[in-house]
Amino acid sequence: MQQEISSDAFSKAPWMSVHPLSQGDAVAAAALRTAVAAFKGQLAGTAARTPFDATMERVAAPANVTFEADTVGGISGLWARPTRSRKGAAILHAHGGWFNLGSAHAYRNFVGQIAASAGVDAFIPEYRLAPEHLFPAAVTDVETCYRGLAAKGIKKIAVTGDSAGGDLALVLLTMTSAHGYKGGIAPVGAVAISPVTDLAMTGESYETRAEADPFFAKAQVAGLIASYLGETDAKNPVASALYGELKGLPPIRVHVGDDELLLDDSRRYVKRAVAAGVDAEVDVWMGMPHGFVAYTREFDAARQALSAIGVFLNQRFL
Repeated sequence: MQQEISSDAFSKAPWMSVHPLSQGDAVAAAALRTAVAAFKGQLAGTAARTPFDATMERVAAPANVTFEADTVGGISGLWARPTRSRKGAAILHAHGGWFNLGSAHAYRNFVGQIAASAGVDAFIPEYRLAPEHLFPAAVTDVETCYRGLAAKGIKKIAVTGDSAGGDLALVLLTMTSAHGYKGGIAPVGAVAISPVTDLAMTGESYETRAEADPFFAKAQVAGLIASYLGETDAKNPVASALYGELKGLPPIRVHVGDDELLLDDSRRYVKRAVAAGVDAEVDVWMGMPHGFVAYTREFDAARQALSAIGVFLNQRFL
């Protein structure tokens, strides 16, 4: 099993870029923190699906992007299609929601922004959610959808995901990049935004960012993870991307806020990937909360990160 990595191992790491907090973003972050303070640690259970989706529905709609319902590989979902998009290429985006929440429709604006920034069509699969569908249902669905994209003749596929979807995307990356994978082509790269990578919750930032994180509490996260895993070992590499085989993976970029319980899920994953010889980098944005990239109205950091994600993905499709 992987030796745990302590936070001091990240000091001046060449694979990590730290972005300072601007004055404008500091004001916006403080306002957001005040607005959500009463709800910290409260998001749980199927009753949270409606308010969670409502929050994602408020993400700014992208310009010049249309949406189309479709079924890929037998998995229903939604396409986000920029007016001008590269042919023969696609993004598969696994949405967030701690494996319990979220939907393709609610995530359409956020994924549409990613698609527009990259200039590539993006598909959001409607993977099965816990607790009705335990692990590995979500993994099975995104992998089936990936096979479906390849079966459509799409030659270049990138995988992206946020939060729990970031874990699904990175697990999928390992599965589809493995030697002898029978699902067709390997992905050209991956982007994970505030990803969960360690469902065993061993990262130090669960303690060091306990107060800083405006959204989540450790006990809350433990409950959401348990409702997904059931009796599965949290260090199963198909459940937790951190414990997978990372050698031979294509380029990976990760964006995470410094004010996140999940900060070390990002830093530890990238450190492991780099040690395995992967072109992997993590951008840490000071003062930013979980999933900040979706907040393009509020944060300049979100707009900068989205632009960097678009540049990286576009390069992978050349």
